[in-house]
Amino acid sequence: MRQLNGTVLPGLRDAHVHSGLVDLRSVRAGGIAEVHDLGSAPDVLRALPAGDPTLPRMRVVGAFLTAPRGYPSDRSWAATGSFREVRSPLDAETAVGEQQQAGARAVKVALNSDAGPVLPASVLAVIVTAAHDAGLAVIAHVEGEGTMRLAYDNGIDRLAHTPWTERVDGRLLADAAERMSWISTLDMHGFGADTPQLRTATDNLRRFAEYGGTVYYGTDLGNGPLPLGVNPREVSALLAAELTPDDVLTAMTDPRGPVPPCWVPGGLDLAPAHFAESLSRAQVVDVDQVTQNFPA
Repeated sequence: MRQLNGTVLPGLRDAHVHSGLVDLRSVRAGGIAEVHDLGSAPDVLRALPAGDPTLPRMRVVGAFLTAPRGYPSDRSWAATGSFREVRSPLDAETAVGEQQQAGARAVKVALNSDAGPVLPASVLAVIVTAAHDAGLAVIAHVEGEGTMRLAYDNGIDRLAHTPWTERVDGRLLADAAERMSWISTLDMHGFGADTPQLRTATDNLRRFAEYGGTVYYGTDLGNGPLPLGVNPREVSALLAAELTPDDVLTAMTDPRGPVPPCWVPGGLDLAPAHFAESLSRAQVVDVDQVTQNFPA
C-alpha cells in the first residue's frame, strides 16, 4: 500500500490509438489508463493478454470500413485485417455485423477523398443505420474536400480527427457541434512544428468548441514520433485552440468509467504556462495500492 501526495484524477484516456503500431505497456507507463483503438488487425488485439494489469483498458472499433481500393488499403502500415472493403449496401450490413461479433464498441469508416475512392452515400447510410441499430456509434476518418459534409449528412457520430484539409463552414460547424464529437489529434500535423495543416485544424477545433461541440483528447498514436503516454504537445495544442485546462481534463477523462485513476506527483499545476508539462508527469495508479489521496 502507498500514500499519494499530489493530485489524483480520473483515469486519463487517449481516444485515438493504433495498438499494433505502439507499445501499449509504455503508453500506460506514460500516464494513459484507457485507449480507444481506432483500427488494428484482429490478431494484434487477440495477442494482448486479457486482464494484464500492465496494459491500459481498451475499447476497439475493429477494422476500418472503406471503399474497394480506398484508404488505408494502400498504406504499408495497414496490416491485413485492419481494414475491410465494403462493396454494396448488403455487404455493409455484413461488415458491421463482423465488427460487432469481433467485440467492437463502435464502427469506424474511412472517408478520405485525397487517397482513393470513398464509400458512396448509399453504402455509408446503411453502415450508419446498421451500426446504430446494433447500439454502436460510428467514427469517421474525414480527409479531403467535402468529406466533413458527407460525414455530417450521413449521421456520423464522431470524427477520428479534427478536420485539417479544409476550413469547415461556420453553419456546418454549428450544426455539427449539436450532435457530433471530435477527437483532437492536432500534434500529428507537425510533431511540435507549425504547419498549415495544424493551423487549419486548430482553427476548426477552436470554433467547434466555441459552438459547444464535444472534444476528446486523442493523438493517433502509431502515426509518427508521438510520445507514448500523455503528449504535452497535444495538450499545448488544445490550449492554443482556446480550451482551458479544465476543458482539457474533461476531454481526457470519464469519471463514470471503470478506469484506474491517475496521479500527478507533486500536484497538477493548472496555470496554462505549466499545465501541459505538469500533466505529462501523470502515472496510472492501481486502486488497491492506494491508502490516501491528497488533491492539490
